[in-house]
Amino acid sequence: MTIKRFNTLAAWLDWQITLHPQTIELGLARVAAVWARLCPTPLSFPVITVGGTNGKGSCVAMLEAIAQAADYRTVCYTSPHLLRYNERIRCNGEPASDDALCAAFAQIDAARGEIALTYFEFGTLAALVLALTEQPDLLVLEVGLGGRLDAVNVIDADVAVVTSIGRDHTEWLGETLDEIAVEKAGIFRAGCPAIIGQRDAPAALRDTALLQGAIVQQLGYEFDYAPGDNGWCWRGISGERLSLPLPALRGGFQRNNAAAALVALRNLRDRLPISLNAIRLGLQRAQLPGRFQVFPGTPTWILDVAHNGAAAVALASNLRDFACRGRVLAVFAVLADKEPEAIVESLLPFVDQWFLAQSDDARALPVNELASRVEGILREPAAGCFSTVDAALDAAETASGVADCVLVLGSFTTVSRALARHAAING
Repeated sequence: MTIKRFNTLAAWLDWQITLHPQTIELGLARVAAVWARLCPTPLSFPVITVGGTNGKGSCVAMLEAIAQAADYRTVCYTSPHLLRYNERIRCNGEPASDDALCAAFAQIDAARGEIALTYFEFGTLAALVLALTEQPDLLVLEVGLGGRLDAVNVIDADVAVVTSIGRDHTEWLGETLDEIAVEKAGIFRAGCPAIIGQRDAPAALRDTALLQGAIVQQLGYEFDYAPGDNGWCWRGISGERLSLPLPALRGGFQRNNAAAALVALRNLRDRLPISLNAIRLGLQRAQLPGRFQVFPGTPTWILDVAHNGAAAVALASNLRDFACRGRVLAVFAVLADKEPEAIVESLLPFVDQWFLAQSDDARALPVNELASRVEGILREPAAGCFSTVDAALDAAETASGVADCVLVLGSFTTVSRALARHAAING
């Protein structure tokens, strides 16, 4: 019988933060050693691993929704969370319960011995332990950071997807797009499909996959899509063509993620056949909080976790197509390893007023530093600098008119405050 070190999820999580001396330490040795003790044999169900700079959460959401529309049981692991840690592990679309997580943590704690796992490694192993319990038809794993040395890469995926490559996490992944691409390509495996969901991905991504012996399938090459009547037309690797509704997730770029998700699932069709109707239903049902999430009202609130230059370009595209009747007031806070200049530059044509803030994350960029880095880019001085996101949200709402939009962006911790505020007001 496994003895529980703690009885509550909060206590487990607080302890996990203190267990390893570093918040982030990439590498597979620790997690692989513990996983070998927990599960010495290969998994019996198919696994899709999804990495990339932007779009991986959307791709995971669509994979999950389509599989569930086909009546398959799923377990999905994503990070970070917005409101509750439980969001990170979904079993058949529902967040894992506190009891299930505590039981998984106890198993991992008993198996690890003296190995000091990081907070993220504990969560990754918990997802795998719950998958062993659930025995799903499909396990979907989202890479946390990079790919090659990320904890989820302890599993040899049957299909791996890299949605896009952009500049992010350069401290760990490298300064150039090619260096980042090589790290992301680490989730590919010899003899297995390697899906690339970006037409203009750095050449190093495809080249590395080919050198690994993976079966490369890239958007614009082996598969593609085109506009269609009231939707879009997807073309698969075998010439298969499907007429599909637009994804429920906002933005034309979501068709890249949807196309990659469909190719990933088609590569598993011998084990997981999926009907056209299930594909259509899944695309229309997929949801993802914090990705151009709109709450109509006076003002209208728009929440987006855009936290790098490429994500800001996508957000700008969505703002261009969104009919805001009044001004756009932006509440903006980022983490210290981000490039706020690139984010602000892309959004300048669409934002009328900026409210700069500092999130409560330990890695937050101090608001005075944020202000100094973007002041030369802003057309007008920021409306204010705030020590907390909540204070910035209050100020933006007070300054807004009934026709205005309040845009909240910059990180998961920034958007989470707006989501918590909305939940408190609306129940």
